[in-house]
Amino acid sequence: MTSLEPLFCAVDDVCQVFEPQWQQQLLASKQRRRRRSRSLSLSEIMTILIAFDQSHYRNFKYFYLINVRHHWRGAFPRAVSDQRFVEWMPSTLVPSMCLPTAQCTGISFIDATSIKVCQNRRISQHRVFDGHAARGKTSVGWFFGFKLHLVINDHGELLNVKITSGNTNDRKPVVELLKELSGKVFADKGYVSQPLAQYLQEEYDERLLAKPRRNMKNHLMLWRDKVLARKRALIETVIDQLKNISQIEHSRHRSPANFCVNLLYGLIAYCHQPKKPSLKLD
Repeated sequence: MTSLEPLFCAVDDVCQVFEPQWQQQLLASKQRRRRRSRSLSLSEIMTILIAFDQSHYRNFKYFYLINVRHHWRGAFPRAVSDQRFVEWMPSTLVPSMCLPTAQCTGISFIDATSIKVCQNRRISQHRVFDGHAARGKTSVGWFFGFKLHLVINDHGELLNVKITSGNTNDRKPVVELLKELSGKVFADKGYVSQPLAQYLQEEYDERLLAKPRRNMKNHLMLWRDKVLARKRALIETVIDQLKNISQIEHSRHRSPANFCVNLLYGLIAYCHQPKKPSLKLD
């Protein structure tokens, strides 16, 4: 990443609108507490977190010392220590949820992926996500953690996401994920459900298209829909980038709050990525 100016401007535009409304709401609900002023603004903290997830660093401390405290010293002259910065991370959780999302193009892809929080042999010893995470199973085996359900358009842009426990059926959050969208949605065999497809068609005028299982009768499909169904690998590419570049999955979390921060900023970093995988249908 060569310049932080475009990223900072995009984040700061949202914060300029969000912060006054947030502070006013906290005052009205009497939840605001008196705190010391920070040397870094909310926009600067969020920019650093997004820049980390856009980089290829695997260790935040190393990234912070090399880039923020050395290469970007002119951009962040009042940067604090890395330990102090980590303490500020959970305070950016609510503002991160207000960043804008992409627009629906009428062609969407839906899928779910596992978010492991520990290795399988350490499940009995794990305590950080006790009561939150659960054992689940995917096509590659069992895991302990959560499931990330996401919907993208044909430009590779995120339309909606939802996090559930690892033992949640993939079809359960579909209605909530798709209720604000329109057009055709392509999925894999795990989303095959006649009642679900009929409900989406009647309530939201959406068509959920999935390849039938081997023990089911084949159904007629338009030639264009068959071609688009074969392009479902697009969402697999997006998931691969989220895990390997934005690092939304690792087993070093020490609190649920930091897990949410890591996951959300990994998604935001992908949204601000200049080049995304796309079908290029235009």
